[in-house]
Amino acid sequence: MEPQQFPKTLTLGYSPCPNDTFIFYALVHRKIDTGDLKFREMLLDVETLNQKALHAALDITKVSFHAYGKLRDRYVLLRSGGALGRGCGPLVVAKGNVKMDDLKGKRIAIPGRLTTAYLLLQLYEPLLAGNVVEMSFERILDAVRTGAVDAGLIIHESRFTYPDYGLSGILDLGKWWENETGLPIPLGCIIAEKSLGADLINTIEVLVRKSVEYAFAHRDGTKEYIKAHAQELADSVIEQHINLYVNQYSLDLGDEGLRAVNELLKRAEQKGILQGNNNAIVR
Repeated sequence: MEPQQFPKTLTLGYSPCPNDTFIFYALVHRKIDTGDLKFREMLLDVETLNQKALHAALDITKVSFHAYGKLRDRYVLLRSGGALGRGCGPLVVAKGNVKMDDLKGKRIAIPGRLTTAYLLLQLYEPLLAGNVVEMSFERILDAVRTGAVDAGLIIHESRFTYPDYGLSGILDLGKWWENETGLPIPLGCIIAEKSLGADLINTIEVLVRKSVEYAFAHRDGTKEYIKAHAQELADSVIEQHINLYVNQYSLDLGDEGLRAVNELLKRAEQKGILQGNNNAIVR
């Protein structure tokens, strides 16, 4: 039997955020042995990646777990490269002494309808999720500060910088999730098209894990690439970002991580946010 022939170049989407550029530095720069495989990266905001995945525009891509819930028929979840953890969930922020009940019917900026942040807001209180304004995540803090919206649902490094905008944290949806379930919060994941085949998908998964391992072992070597895409973030914020979002679950979801993913998707299905799927997770 002829050995399976892999495509030489695969398209790979991930965000310019420090956790993703940290994770994929070694892979796209071939600091690890990738054999005949090459990866052509496309760095985009996670909600843009979510939308591209809906149209199967990339072979491998980072997406929100919310988006993955809609993609399970076409994509496989990889065990490596994702963002799960504790104390790292999205926050609701506003000006002044505002309570969550005060925000019912108010305009809340969200970083995209397919983000896990928006899914968590819907699970927490559907009435808060009705009057939302979509915008890219980096615009949300300023929109709240100027009063263009009443509150913002923030992700990524915004959780470190929102006090600089004179805003207050109203709700930590990650803490809410952890108190509800006892599980880490699944935020983002790496998925691969099923059409690539099991052998190639296994190879990709191993390479992603090796890329994470390389980054942990060679942190200084990743810095130039990270800063080139970090939107002028301070070094201290970059370090906080990586330390918060890249952890043992980025190496491998493990049993606990898989339980967290299944719990998130199950709750979304029970609320009618996602359609039921016999394969809650794959692999």
